[in-house]
Amino acid sequence: MRKKLLVTGGAGYVGGVVAAHLIEAGHRVTVLDDLSTGLRDGVPRGADFVEGRVQDAAKILDGSYDAVLHFAASSQVGESVADPEKYWRNNVAGTLELLAAMRESGVRTLVFSSTAATYGEPAAIPITESAATAPTNPYGASKLAVDHMIGGECAAHGLSAVSLRYFNVAGAYGKHGERHDPESHLIPLVLQVAQGRRAAISVYGDDYPTPDGTCVRDYIHVADLAEAHLLALDKAPRGEHLICNLGNGSGFSVREVIETARRVTGHPVPATTVARRAGDPAVLVASADRAREVLGWRPTRTDLAEIIRDAWTFATTQGD
Repeated sequence: MRKKLLVTGGAGYVGGVVAAHLIEAGHRVTVLDDLSTGLRDGVPRGADFVEGRVQDAAKILDGSYDAVLHFAASSQVGESVADPEKYWRNNVAGTLELLAAMRESGVRTLVFSSTAATYGEPAAIPITESAATAPTNPYGASKLAVDHMIGGECAAHGLSAVSLRYFNVAGAYGKHGERHDPESHLIPLVLQVAQGRRAAISVYGDDYPTPDGTCVRDYIHVADLAEAHLLALDKAPRGEHLICNLGNGSGFSVREVIETARRVTGHPVPATTVARRAGDPAVLVASADRAREVLGWRPTRTDLAEIIRDAWTFATTQGD
């Protein structure tokens, strides 16, 4: 059934890919984004666009909307440590106003882009939804606060909501790829080295208790991630808050990413080993069993070479 949807943060990387999938599925989409980190050309063709903050949702939402998909957030871990108040203001206070606007307009379905940073340093791998939440930075703490807020909204006011928690999103979908400024994610940084835009990639520690000594992380293709959001939109439990982890189910080490990028691009990728970063766990891999069972989610782009190949195509065709 065709739905009318508000996508906050829909000019960003993940929000833009999800908005594109929604339009392709026949839904009517309005994107709300202040373009502080998103880009105007990241809004997919066919979407209505409103430039503004998430706090402006009350000016848009009315009874004609069926649901909200919420991506608008500040999301840099390092920045959150240096400027935590920005994260409480944007992520927490902004979502509080969004929930109020949804309540007042009668929009009763929400899909929230959460993060596995809510778990902090897990005691067991793979990470399940029952794992203790102990975020190690204000970014993760702000997302956990929003998850708690959503749970209260569901219990008190009958909101139907799904929070999707994921780690490392990568790859590209058509014209939508990673264009962060500054860039902090491993795959686009490695591809910048392959392009000659960066001299070398830094490997933060090679003495972890992993097969090759480097950190292992779970990478999920952005298109698989988008498909999970569409499933969540239809599976949001009435008056309840469902939390699902999203992941590949297996991890790839930093060295595996670098070696795969060398093969995919055909370019040398010099790597320099430097000191470990404080707080970097050796392995972070999510269990997506609940998403598979409850949402019916089946990721199909789980090969690291495919993920990097799509990201490389995007990186080398920007502006074409």
